[in-house]
Amino acid sequence: MSSRDDFLAGARAAGPILLGIIPFGLIAGVSAINNGLDPLHAVGLSTIVFAGASQLAAIELFGRDAPLAIIVVTVLVINLRVTMYSASIAPYFSRFSTRWKALCAYVLTDQAYALSITEYRQTDPEERSRKWYYLGAAFTLWAVWQVCTIAGVVLGANVPTSLSLEFAIPLTFMALLFPALSDRTTEIVALVAGAIAIPAAALPFDLGLVVAAVLALTVGALRDHFRDADPGDETDAETQPEGAEP
Repeated sequence: MSSRDDFLAGARAAGPILLGIIPFGLIAGVSAINNGLDPLHAVGLSTIVFAGASQLAAIELFGRDAPLAIIVVTVLVINLRVTMYSASIAPYFSRFSTRWKALCAYVLTDQAYALSITEYRQTDPEERSRKWYYLGAAFTLWAVWQVCTIAGVVLGANVPTSLSLEFAIPLTFMALLFPALSDRTTEIVALVAGAIAIPAAALPFDLGLVVAAVLALTVGALRDHFRDADPGDETDAETQPEGAEP
C-alpha cells in the first residue's frame, strides 16, 4: 500500500472516535470562554497543549485564578499517562528519525495511541506504513479537535446545557477501552484501575488517575511475572509484538 493509502486508512479508523471528539472539543472551547480566557488564548491553549482532560483542568484553574505553578503541575500530572503510551508504542517507532518522532509525540493522544497500537499488533509491518497510519489517525483527531474547540470558543455560552455534551467524554474512552481487553491480564488491569480510580477521584490535582494507572499496571505486571514463572499456565500467553524490537 502507498503512504497515502496508509494515511487514509488511519483517518478512516479515527472516524467513529470523532463522535466523541466533537462534543469534547466544543466543551473545551465553551469552558475556556466561560472561565474568562479570551478567544486567542483559548485557541492557543488548544493548539499548544492539545490534551483534552488537562486542557479542561487548566481552564478550570485559570477560572479560579490559581497560581501558574499549580496549573502547570496539574497539567503535567494529568498527562503522565502519555509517558506510558510513549513507552508502549516506542518500539514501533524506533526506526523513525528524530524529526518524525517529535511530530508523532506532539499529536499523541489516548485515541491515536489506542487505534495505532491495535493496528500494529494485528498487521504485518510489511503491509502497513506505521508512520503514515499513525499520522492519518492522529492528525484527523487533531484537526477535528481544533475546529471544534474554535467552534466552542465562537459559540461560548450559547450552547444549551440540555445537550449534556459532557456525557460524550466517557463514551469516547469506553469505545477505546473495550477493544483493548484482549486477554485475562488486560481485563484484570482494567477492573483494578476502575476500582481504584473511583475512590481516588477525590485526590487533589487529578492524582487519582495516575495512582489508579500505576497500581493497576503493577498488578498486571505481577500477574504476568508469576504466570511466566509457571510454564504450565499458558491460558493467555502473550507474544512479542510482531516487528517490534525488544
